[in-house]
Amino acid sequence: MRSRREQDTTSIYEVFSDMALLMLAAFIFLFAMFLMVSKAQDSGESFKTKEEIAQLKKDLASAKSRNLELLEEMNTLVGSDSQAQMNKVLASAGLGKGQGRKDFEMMINGLRALPGKDLHLVIDATGSMHGVTAFLIPILRVIAIRSGKHLSAITWYADNRLGTYSGTMGEMFDYLMQSAPFIGNQETVGHAFDVLTKDVPIPGAYMLIGDEPPTDTVHYHAIKAPVFTLPLGNSDTSTKVAFQKIADISGGRMLQLKFH
Repeated sequence: MRSRREQDTTSIYEVFSDMALLMLAAFIFLFAMFLMVSKAQDSGESFKTKEEIAQLKKDLASAKSRNLELLEEMNTLVGSDSQAQMNKVLASAGLGKGQGRKDFEMMINGLRALPGKDLHLVIDATGSMHGVTAFLIPILRVIAIRSGKHLSAITWYADNRLGTYSGTMGEMFDYLMQSAPFIGNQETVGHAFDVLTKDVPIPGAYMLIGDEPPTDTVHYHAIKAPVFTLPLGNSDTSTKVAFQKIADISGGRMLQLKFH
């Protein structure tokens, strides 16, 4: 059973998909029943009345109509204006205006400097990040879209553990929120990059996102792609120094974004 936190952060795309699948299953069931009853009536069997067939037709039409409504809702959601989506996300995170908006625009400019064709997000999943989980997925989505890169994978790290996911953007975000612990206090950035360098295809760039400095040894020169770092929230000086060092040595850049 999912925890309350996981229920709260379940992707809206997953919810719509579940609803659509349920409606599709109902539609198929009703359609099959309608065919079966019609065939039985044609063969002279009388265990179904005309009234029951009429009701099945009505239910079938209703299910078909609701399926079309759900498809239209999903198409509207997916196809809605990206700028409007971004503004809504920024407003909810306290970044809609003032210095927060300026910080975001500077971060977007930095994203455009990402090299290569694909991006691998590396996310701090320790307890210190729990407070930003409500904003995490919307912000990550905006980052992925505005970077102009293909999001090839997402990895979370905490306490010498990690999880790496690939697939569609929605699938990866769902896996992240369902599986990342957001507990613990060991920011094992070094371990994460050691594993990624050995076991996962190297992307055009990594983006490291967290709010605390590494607690283990980072083998900077072994990382095989530039790391663009993003310290979240009101990260302290030690975090910024550590993230700046990772970015500088790997050939990346440190971006900044504060939640106000």
